[in-house]
This record gives sequence, C-alpha cells and structure tokens, in this order.
Amino acid sequence: MSEAQPSPAPGARGVAAAMSALILAVLLAALDQTIVSTALPRIAEDLNGFDDIAWVSAAYLLASTAVTPLWGKLGDMFGRKRLYLASTSIFLVASVACGLAQNLPELIGARALQGVGGGGMIVLTFALVGDIVAPGERGRYQGLFGSVYGVASIVGPLLGGIFTDQLSWRWAFLINLPIGAVALVIAARVLPAGAKGAKARIDYVGSLVLAAIATGIVLVTSFGERWGWTSPAILGLVLATVVLAVLLVPVERRAAAPVLPVAMLTSRTVVFSSLIGFVANAAMFSVLVYLPTYLQIVDGVSATLSGVHLLPLVAGLVVSQSLAGRWAAHAGRLRLILVSGLLVNLAGLLLLGTVGTGTGTVVLGVYFLITGVGMGMVPMVVLTTVQNSVPAADLGAASAVVTFARSIGAAFGVAVFGTLLSTGFAHGVRALPTGGGFDPSRPDTIGRLPGALRDTALDAFAHATGTGFLWIAPTLAVGTVLALALGRPRAATAPVTGSAAAADSDDRAAVA
Repeated sequence: MSEAQPSPAPGARGVAAAMSALILAVLLAALDQTIVSTALPRIAEDLNGFDDIAWVSAAYLLASTAVTPLWGKLGDMFGRKRLYLASTSIFLVASVACGLAQNLPELIGARALQGVGGGGMIVLTFALVGDIVAPGERGRYQGLFGSVYGVASIVGPLLGGIFTDQLSWRWAFLINLPIGAVALVIAARVLPAGAKGAKARIDYVGSLVLAAIATGIVLVTSFGERWGWTSPAILGLVLATVVLAVLLVPVERRAAAPVLPVAMLTSRTVVFSSLIGFVANAAMFSVLVYLPTYLQIVDGVSATLSGVHLLPLVAGLVVSQSLAGRWAAHAGRLRLILVSGLLVNLAGLLLLGTVGTGTGTVVLGVYFLITGVGMGMVPMVVLTTVQNSVPAADLGAASAVVTFARSIGAAFGVAVFGTLLSTGFAHGVRALPTGGGFDPSRPDTIGRLPGALRDTALDAFAHATGTGFLWIAPTLAVGTVLALALGRPRAATAPVTGSAAAADSDDRAAVA
C-alpha cells in the first residue's frame, strides 16, 4: 500500500473548531462507558432482566474494543473524516435505539451497536489529531482528550444517577443526541478530509482474528468471577484467545493490507508503549470505578457527594494531562514523562493501600490528588510516542493499537480489582451473621447490620479496598521498567516519513 499524503493542516481557527468537535465526541464515547453503571438497577427493574443486566455494559465494551483496529485501518485506507462521520452517526442512531428499547435483548443489541460507533469515534479522534496538528504539538492536544476521558469516567456515574432519579434512565442515552448532533455538524464542516492510502482489499481475516481476541479477553475479564475463573467456559476462552494471538502475526504477514501492519507488531516502540498503556489504564480504571464505591460505603456519602470528594483526583488528572502534553511538545522528553507519571501513580496507589475507616477527608484528598497527577501524565504521552514513530499512512492503525491495549487494560483492571475486593471483603466478614438482610456478597447491605457488627464490616471493606490497590500497584512497576526500556523517544518536529521499523531502530541506537 502506498503511503498516504496528509491533508493541509487547517488554520488556528480551524484547529480550534475541529478540536471542539472532537472533544465532544470523546466526551460522549467516554461517558457511555460509565454513565450506565448507576442506572443498571433501575434498568433491570423496568425491563425485567436482572440475570443478564451485566451484558448492558459488557456489550458496549466488547463491541467498541473489537472494532477499534478495523476503524483505525479503514481510516488510513479511505480517509479518517468520512469514517469519523460514519462512526458518530452509528453511535447516535444506536443511542436512540437504547433510549427506546422495550426489553433487555433490544437494549443489549443497541448497546453493542453503540459500542461499534463509540470505538470508531475514540480511535479516529486520536488519529485525526495527527492530521490536524504538527507532530511536535500532538502531545499538547492529546492531553486535552485525556483530561476529558478522565473527567467523563468520574462524571458518568453521577449523571447516570441524576438522570435515573430525576428523569428516566433513558435520558442517559438520549442526552447524546443534541450534543452529538452539534459535534457532527462542526466536524462535517471543519475537519480536513484526511489522508487516503492506496486502495487495497480489506483484511477481513485479520479483522476477525483481532475481534475474536478482543471478545475472548473482554468476556474473561468481565465474567470470570461470575462464571468461575476455573470453569470450563473461562479456561476454554483463555486457551482460544492465546491460540488466536499466536496466529495473528502469520495472518497479518499474508495480508495485502493488514489491519495491524507487521512492522507495528514487531516495533519495540509500539509494543512497549501499548503495554504501558495497558497497565496504566488497568490501574486508572481500578481507581475511577471503585473509589466512588469506597466513599459511598465507608464514608456514607451520596453518589453526588462522592464525586465532590474526588475533585482533587480530577484536578490532578486534568492539570497533569495538560502540563505533560506541553512538556512533551516543547522538551521532547517523552520517556521522562512516562517514568515520572508511572512512579507518581505508583506512589498514589501505595498511599491508597493504607486507607481505612479512620482516614480523614483531607488525607484522602491528598492521596487522590497524588494519584490523579500520576494518572494524567501517562495515557496521551503513550499515544503521542507511538504516533511520532510511524508514517502518516499508519496513524490510524497505530492509534488503534494503543487504544485497543488501553481498552483491554481497563477491562482487565476493573475485573481483577473487583475479584480482589469481593474476595477480600467476603474473607473479612466470614464470621459475621448473615441474618437481617446482610449479604457478604453485597457490600451495599452493610448498613443493615447493627452498630458494632456494621463497624467490623466497614473495616473489612476498607481493608479489602486498600489491599486491592496494593495488589494492582505492581503493574505500574512493570510499566516503569517498560518505559525505561523504551529507549529515548522524542517529540517529532517534522512529519514522520520513515517506517515503524526504522523508528524502532532509532530507539535502539538512542539506548546505546
């Protein structure tokens, strides 16, 4: 496939308008990964589907992860603007279907379709930044999207609860329409057409293998605890996923236009950066998903107030995202930013590992701030590192690789932390009586215990939460080692015209 020629970059006003549309799209796609969580009990009640309610979230995550590499490659082949408009349109149509669903199968199917659109919106947004701004400025702009993504992860459950309590859970989906329509109109007018590669046959086999790998990973991480980690279904999925992963490289070598170019699969920059994105997102989503639960159960605050308590974390994340992006753009010290962010995040998790029922609000706020600073320094710098190492023709595929790894990392982190938390809590309350409505498998029933027993259960839940963070922390240590082994990637100052393999050679030379 011949290398694509990038479109002329828009002027300053055009960049601002394009970024506003892309930020709205990222906001919508990120919100729909979390906004449903607090609405699930009401949805299950209204649609009479308690047994299968977990599929409402899993269907979105599964579909969005599975299609990410394909959207990225199709954007490289046919132009990212038209694919971006198509994915946004699919997302909005599916949002209407979600809001109008009359039973659980309809909602699950609509959520899967919504995930197809949302996956494209995320990866194509990140790739479009490469079309719109100069390589040396990518870190600064990618930081904006990372901040939006982090804020949406916390705001999503709050909005879901407000819509459910004050209006209807259906508004968690219908609210996408006015915002998405504005983003679609702006994008259609101001986005550059984007680069197009030479026409080639779509890599259907590679796309199916990747989708199957994503399906296996998401199903294992989402339902491992529910089905049993040693059950035949889970073990079979693990085995099938490993076999498919082994087969991926030879499949892509034979493809005329591989959905994941082999140079990326063998590039140290791409592989190590993707692994760093994986572990960073595993840690980040463990924090974002379970800290609100900790605050609501241990401190007894409402869902809304739990969001207020997490403001230091949000502030740290937003500020560090912005500063890391600017630092990467002007100083080019990408590896230093990655290592610093991973170490600060590691310190934050170790501090969170000490939380208990006696931990004060101010102390928690300091812990949250440190953790947020560390979380914000990594994700978009990882993406910038990879984008600056590949030619323009592969920007979409490169962005898809990182986005794919981060999505899998988020699912993995949430699943593993959830297992650690439930197992630790069940162990801590094993001696408590289960009468009066208390259920050891449901921490939200702690309030039904009388005084002293309730305090014991709260201590057990706080201890289980802290222990979970301590178990997740070593993944960041692994990420730090990977960042140190990455070489000395620097922010690009001119369009990259070499291959991913050549960039990888430059990294090896820099280490030497």
